Parts: sequence; structure tokens; C-alpha cells
Amino acid sequence: MGLAPVVVTPLFLYGPLAEIHFLQGIFPGFDAPEARAEGWQITCEDTPLPLAGLIPGAESVKGYLVDHPETMADLIFVLSALGLGPAKPLSVECRGETFAAQVFPGQPGPLVWDATALRGRGALILQDAIMEILNLKGRVAPGDFAHRRAMILSRAGARVAAAQPAPVAVRSATHADQVTQEANEITHAGFFVSRKYTLRHPRFDGTQSDRLEREVFVATDASLVLPYDPVRDRVLLVEQFRMGPFGRGDPHPWMLEPVAGRIDGGESPEEAAHRECLEEAGLTLRGLEEISRHYCTPGYSTEFFHLFLGICDLPDLEQGRGGLATEHEDIRTHVIDFPQAMALVQSGEANNGPLILCLLWLERERARLRASA
Repeated sequence: MGLAPVVVTPLFLYGPLAEIHFLQGIFPGFDAPEARAEGWQITCEDTPLPLAGLIPGAESVKGYLVDHPETMADLIFVLSALGLGPAKPLSVECRGETFAAQVFPGQPGPLVWDATALRGRGALILQDAIMEILNLKGRVAPGDFAHRRAMILSRAGARVAAAQPAPVAVRSATHADQVTQEANEITHAGFFVSRKYTLRHPRFDGTQSDRLEREVFVATDASLVLPYDPVRDRVLLVEQFRMGPFGRGDPHPWMLEPVAGRIDGGESPEEAAHRECLEEAGLTLRGLEEISRHYCTPGYSTEFFHLFLGICDLPDLEQGRGGLATEHEDIRTHVIDFPQAMALVQSGEANNGPLILCLLWLERERARLRASA
């Protein structure tokens, strides 16, 4: 006796994932018929990288009806990993017929979805994030992405931002596409990710290098802010336990630092700077002064820092508490006079590179900032 054929319920795709150019960038040759769902509306949350959601409404929502098994499997994995499920049944019209489909309700919010909200840079970030998610298919279950999503989107934002490089007036202008990649694999896929590259690159004498194997810690971009009150001439430092010093064997792994935090996907460095100051220290900044944009440890990490001085009003000299409980942050803040801060550099107690750089920059610019306060 033969088995009955397996009937696959097609997937209705709508919103930001239903842009044909976007889809073809992920699935070359993507082809699916257009469809629409009556009596629904697309909304989204007010976030830098909004992912749309479907709610009952008086509108007709357009999208695609996907029934190709492999493409469906990939899309369902991605939608589940992005936290847009679970799937629900939905009736859609396609080519003059009504079909029973499945749909991921997404992340509805208070704003009406605008199709232009996720184009340009935002679309590139989401596309890059989806490619990383697909690379993890078979290694990470969809339900295990909950604590990874923010990092994946942040890493995608960093890769998109890297397309705008620093000038090449002195260094070589040789482009990255001149590097021959023979292999590129994810060697660790936890909250953090590491990749192993097998490659050859052009040498300064015009020849090609030998085959090289290099591992890279794939980090995110971050904004770091040294809050400064030019009227009272004082700064705010944050103190917290750090795994780097602890893992190195430092007997005092609590470190003094500027306010710092990951730049979320779709967020600008400046937006992240303001948000982190509010979250870590309860500070509302009046303005930002850019100090530098630089790689931290380019020999083995993609981590990139945006350093700022944050102009603000600081309270009387004191210690305080800050950080988000949801991120398990245990932060102590210190408001100190500028001369005391510079004494930390002289004594070596300020042993955090970004803090030292911020304080030395402030030493140079301090008179200007105080005169204009």
C-alpha cells in the first residue's frame, strides 16, 4: 500500500521580507506568485530596525505565496529565528483562487508599516543578518536564537557600516576584493561568533602571499562616551567586572571605563551613545564631541569603537549605580574632578585604552570646551 503524498501548506510572506529585490539578494532566482490577504493590516514597533507584524484590519496586505520546499524551509527557519512566529493559518487570494496558507504574525506595534522604513541601509542590515542566520542552520535550533538576535543584527549593522572605510592617503588602497578566499567557516557559534578564513592576499612586492589560515573574533561596533561637565570640570567613569582582565589573571578585574555599549542593528553611533548614557548612568547629554573611530585589536577582532565626549551636567562628586538588570549589568559610577581623572592615568589605575584616549583628548580640548560652556 502506497503512502499518501505529503501536502505542504504554502507560506504567505509580507512586509519587509516581501520585497522582490530583497528576496532575490538572499535567494538568487527567487520566484513566487503575488498574493494578498484581505482584512489585515501591517504595523511595526518604533525601533531602529522595525520588523513588521500582522493584525486584523480593513486593508488588503500584499505579499508572496511561497511553496517551493527548500525556500519555504529556509524562510520558516529565518522567521522563527527572528522571533516572528509561531506560524498561524491564513486564507489568501492568489491568481484568482483562495488558498489556505500559513503566516508568521511577526512583531505588531503602534506604528503603521511604511514600506520605505526598511530600505537602503536597513534592508542591507536585515539581509546580512538573515545570511548569518542561514549559515547557522543545522547548528543552532530556531528556539535558541532568542538571546542571539540582538548580537546578530548588531554584527550585521557593523558589516554594513564597514562599507564606508577611512581614507587611504598613506596606507595601501588595495581593495579587499583582491584577497582570494579559499574557505570561510564559522568555528564557534555562541553568543559571540568566530570565523576561520583560508586565504591569500597581495603582498607589498606585488606577489601573492602563501595560503594563510586566520581566525577572527566577529564582534560588533560599539559607542563609548566619556561624560564631561565643562562648568564643574568633572567627568563620570563607570566601573564594572570585566572578563578580559579576569581571564588574563588580573587580581583586580574591576575596571574604570567610559560609558560603553553595543550599537544595535539600524542604530547610529550617536543614537547608541545617548541611549547608553541614559541606561548606564541616568544621564541626558546636551551634545556629543567626536573623539575617534577606530579598530581595537585589528589583528584578530572585527570590534570597532566610536569614541565620544558627552557634554552634560554632572551631580556633586559621588558614587552611584547604573546599568540594566535585564542585561545583568552591575555598574558603579564615579563622578570625579578632571585633575583626579588625569592622576589615574599617571598612576596606571586607568588601564583601559578608550578611557586613556578620551582623557588625553579632553586634556587637549578642555580649555575650548570650558570657554564655550
